[in-house]
Amino acid sequence: MQVRALGTSGGIGQGLRTTAFLVDGWLLVDAGSGVGDLTAAELGGIRDVLLTHAHLDHTAYLGLMADARIGDGSPPIRVHAPAPTLDVLREHLFNGVLWPDFTAIPTPQEPVLVFEPLPSAQALILGAFHITPLPARHSVPAVGYRIDDGSGSLVFSGDTGASPALRERLEELGMPDALIIECAFPDALASLARQVGHYTPAQLVEELRHWPAGVRVWVTHLKPGAAARIEEELREQAAAAGVHCELLRGGDVLQIGR
Repeated sequence: MQVRALGTSGGIGQGLRTTAFLVDGWLLVDAGSGVGDLTAAELGGIRDVLLTHAHLDHTAYLGLMADARIGDGSPPIRVHAPAPTLDVLREHLFNGVLWPDFTAIPTPQEPVLVFEPLPSAQALILGAFHITPLPARHSVPAVGYRIDDGSGSLVFSGDTGASPALRERLEELGMPDALIIECAFPDALASLARQVGHYTPAQLVEELRHWPAGVRVWVTHLKPGAAARIEEELREQAAAAGVHCELLRGGDVLQIGR
């Protein structure tokens, strides 16, 4: 499984792109501004999209991608997410006012986008991928995903604060080979992080102490204004706790499994 990190930032700024990952060239996980760096041919190769939640830094470029796909002759893009997330997109983004309704354009019979609600506890098979939604704790309904292709497995937490239910679910399913998990705020904003559903370095390191040492961990979604402080706190606390993790940068390419 090849995972291309199109966007890994928790906000915007020069050279920064928000959350989006391209898996094996055709499965897009979240649709932040990182999608904008794909070529027309690469955009045309996307067949399915998994969304973790409705916030704009994870969904804004879904609309722009749909616009870019009009008339290219490719099949509709299937968008998979829990029903509450798709309902938000229908009402507030693809409503014919803020943006055209690409679930009915060019025609309702052959639209650019097809929304496919994903029950939170139900696994999904897409090609060789076995995809399982995972619990997340955020300020809006949200999920993470476990993606397994038979040779390797990856968990993407999406936006979440401390969520024992995530680890408990993975202990039932089997721990993955790799984890991409967020850390949005510095420790000085721990109260805010708990309120809105994000990690700080201290909270994340405490969580990772409970994970098997064999799981490779990448950290993402640092808020740009505090990124240097978050990185320093994470490095120091992880070293003190004997926890190994790496920062994931936009443009990085990960190989998961054999």
